[in-house]
Amino acid sequence: MEEYHANLAKWEENRENERRRLLMEEAKSKQQGDALTSINKRRNMFQKWMSRKFDNVEPGVGKWVSYLNREKKLDSLVGKRPTAPPAPKGLYIYGNVGSGKTMLMDMFYSATEGIVQHRRRLHFHEAMLQIHDLMHKVWKSQEMEKSLQSSISNWVMNLPFDTKIKEWLAEEERYKQEMKMKNILPAVADKFLVDRQGYQRGSSILCFDEIQTVDVFAIVALSGIVSRLLSTGTVLVATSNRAPRDLNQDGMQREIFQEFIARLEEHCEIILIGSEIDYRRHIAESSIDQTHYFWPLDSNKIKEYENMWSLVVSQSGGRITSQTLPVMFGRTLEVPESCNGAARFTFEYLCGRPIGAADYIAIAKTYHTVFIGDIPVMSMRIRDKARRFITLVDELYNHHCRLYCSAATSVDDLFQGTEEGTLFDLESFQFETETENPRLRRDVLAEGNVSSGGTTTGIISLLSGQEEMFAFRRAVSRLIEMQTPLYLEGVSYLHPYFQEKPTENQS
Repeated sequence: MEEYHANLAKWEENRENERRRLLMEEAKSKQQGDALTSINKRRNMFQKWMSRKFDNVEPGVGKWVSYLNREKKLDSLVGKRPTAPPAPKGLYIYGNVGSGKTMLMDMFYSATEGIVQHRRRLHFHEAMLQIHDLMHKVWKSQEMEKSLQSSISNWVMNLPFDTKIKEWLAEEERYKQEMKMKNILPAVADKFLVDRQGYQRGSSILCFDEIQTVDVFAIVALSGIVSRLLSTGTVLVATSNRAPRDLNQDGMQREIFQEFIARLEEHCEIILIGSEIDYRRHIAESSIDQTHYFWPLDSNKIKEYENMWSLVVSQSGGRITSQTLPVMFGRTLEVPESCNGAARFTFEYLCGRPIGAADYIAIAKTYHTVFIGDIPVMSMRIRDKARRFITLVDELYNHHCRLYCSAATSVDDLFQGTEEGTLFDLESFQFETETENPRLRRDVLAEGNVSSGGTTTGIISLLSGQEEMFAFRRAVSRLIEMQTPLYLEGVSYLHPYFQEKPTENQS
């Protein structure tokens, strides 16, 4: 892979040099052509006729044809993009809640430390948000636009051509950049695994937890980015609750989805973990009970919950303050109560407002201990809050946070509310918090001037009852595991707070 990346860098450099050489030849030809037309009147009349003819052509077609012809010449002169050497097959693991999919993936990821330099472990929520963020930066980066303009002016404006020819060259350069912008997903994929310490490239591994195709954007983004990574030698290890061909039961973007699945099956072994045992629950039943989940919401349990918060604050040796957390896309989240890596919220504050995965990731990365109070029984009446709560639990679990809760009922009964119908009977459940509420996705797409293939308000995912039940079961399973000694012992060395410098944590 190191040799491949070296060859790729050399190929890219040679291709760019040849592209500029071709542009120079075309520019010389145009300048000579302008001189000849002043002598040959007949040719001049013909060119005027041609220019009138092409006035009726759709704008941009001439540039598109010119661009394609130039790309074909470059393929013959430099050769096509180098092909990555065959990589070991990855794994796509699917199965029931608590069957060990994520644990196995994490064990593998830990084993690659110090061996594979370019590696990442992402959950679906975080991956989708990072895709949005990278796309947003490419579209909106003023620095990129400034550097682009300066680079064009630096090499074009100093050339020995007429002003008209220089303007043509600059337009051709700008058009090339526009084409890159339109084909943005490969560029985003290339940024996923770049070594942050430098630019030397080698073998790479992507661990992707809970692959889902919740809407059109997820299908298109996953297809473009994962396909690019697989074709350039990345080894993918992924988990999901569904077999690959069952991911897209609504049939959205069928052709793109089929290409994605074909690439996935070509590069990964598909493994079903068929166990019906929820090992998280099994571990919890054989563990010494440690009270982190206080129920019901009576005076005694509320007092115990409050005393636990006071104890955590006292043990931290700090004082309670409010804090403003930076969130992706330049937003912030106010944290009303925090103290040296611990924070306290109410259910309504975190799940009753239009916030989502980006905010929850910011909380999970910043605080190793999180208190959530006044959690109600989930029912159809608060279905949107229930979905946010599930996403919140996912992110706290993924970042290995210590969680304390005060709730109206036990963990097992939390999602069994019958008020106005159970949560398992939804016909059109919005999976809104997967991408930090549909409003965020609409904002990102609007700010990036990107067509979603329809109205941006239509980017809403409808999940089947089976999908909903899996999400609820997973949340219950994780809440149970988060109370076990095995999980709690790992907080002090697995949470990001303890892997950073104290000064960074307390900033």
